[in-house]
Amino acid sequence: MTDTIQAAINHVHHNREEAIEGFIKLLSFPSIGADPTYTKDVKACANWIAEELKRIGFDNCKVIKTDGHPVVYADWLKAGDDKPTVLVYDHYDVQPVDPLHLWDSEPFDAEIRDGRLYARGATDNKAGVWGNLKVFEALLAANGTLPLNVKIMFEGEEESGSPNMQPFVEANKDLLQADFMLNCDGGYDPVNPRVAYAGRGIISAEVKITGPKVDLHSGMFGGIVQNPLHVAGKIIGSFHDDDGRIQIPGYYDAVQAISDSERERIDAGWQAEKTKEDAGVELIWGRSIASDAERATVYPTLDINGMWGGYQGPGTKTVLPAEAEFKVTMRLVPDQNPHEIAQAFKTYVENFSTDTVNVVVTIGEEAWPFAMAVESPYMEAMQAALESTIGKRAQLVRVGGSIPILGMFNRLIGLPMTGWGYGEGENIHSPNEYVVVDSFFQALEAGIRLYHNLAEVTE
Repeated sequence: MTDTIQAAINHVHHNREEAIEGFIKLLSFPSIGADPTYTKDVKACANWIAEELKRIGFDNCKVIKTDGHPVVYADWLKAGDDKPTVLVYDHYDVQPVDPLHLWDSEPFDAEIRDGRLYARGATDNKAGVWGNLKVFEALLAANGTLPLNVKIMFEGEEESGSPNMQPFVEANKDLLQADFMLNCDGGYDPVNPRVAYAGRGIISAEVKITGPKVDLHSGMFGGIVQNPLHVAGKIIGSFHDDDGRIQIPGYYDAVQAISDSERERIDAGWQAEKTKEDAGVELIWGRSIASDAERATVYPTLDINGMWGGYQGPGTKTVLPAEAEFKVTMRLVPDQNPHEIAQAFKTYVENFSTDTVNVVVTIGEEAWPFAMAVESPYMEAMQAALESTIGKRAQLVRVGGSIPILGMFNRLIGLPMTGWGYGEGENIHSPNEYVVVDSFFQALEAGIRLYHNLAEVTE
């Protein structure tokens, strides 16, 4: 096995420039899944990835339509029945680039500066897509085979909550069946490696408050017409008490208490100083409820992501606005049911309607939390790959973010899972996103070892 691993690693480094050129090409697609303006670009990106999979030797390479953006599927099932089958998951869609003026280079015209490759999606998560393709290409080119059977599923909607993935998964259970799932929607840290074993679910919603039929003169109508912006403020102000506890009835009813061992694991993985530095403020909001680490990972949240209404320009315009709106996301934890929480939120907010102001809630995505077994042969295969490459094992961490597709697989197919990532970088979802080039190639070495290790799992 050592010779085959080394042969693939040698192939990676001998073809470094070609790999960078291909990565830059992948990054050139503005595959912004959340913005309908880029629908054609998302599809073009999916088609290009499918062609690359075909080129390196995969079978059944296809771009499968959904009610939203397509899924890229391909497989290589020639390792034999005595070898396991892995379903490799990642996403090729990216976040919007705003604010554009804060970028130091064009977000879809990748540029290397000081060993960093700058582009939207460089780390989140085209590094994972391209990393897997380069690992499989190296294994096939160097050895003519893969060490295990592989199915690929790359989606184009992760950054907008995977709204059409549940119907896709339900309709393609047989196609997606495997022995285990490898989630590659993660990062790579060669100094302090971390792998997420659990994450929160998410609900998104929009609230619209409508009052008078048009914007009114505030001098003539102020005091006699209820102001939709005032109602919006009243609703938002009612969501939390002074300690930060969410006030929607029943919101915490299904929240699970964590064990002492889980608490120790969460506390050990909590990066207090870095989190405080990234926030730029003290993390004291809600400390009477639980520790910072627990509030950020095992407690549910409710946050306003944006709000608007009335005049937004310079100076003053004395109007009483006809409407106001705000956007909300809620992060959920086991065993909160997204649909039940969404309906509780909708009922609570719409009860603020009056005879003169109408409040309507539109629910967007509803995604379940996910969890992986912290002790499994698949996790051990991941740990061994890291240890062989950088001399360290990953710290297993529980994260506050959401990966909707994993919650779907937990519930609908029940595959064992482990996590993996190829991109070390910063500014995810922000201007000047980048991936560290040398670390990316080190991650490819680790990925080659990972797939060989996974091939030996007999569970």
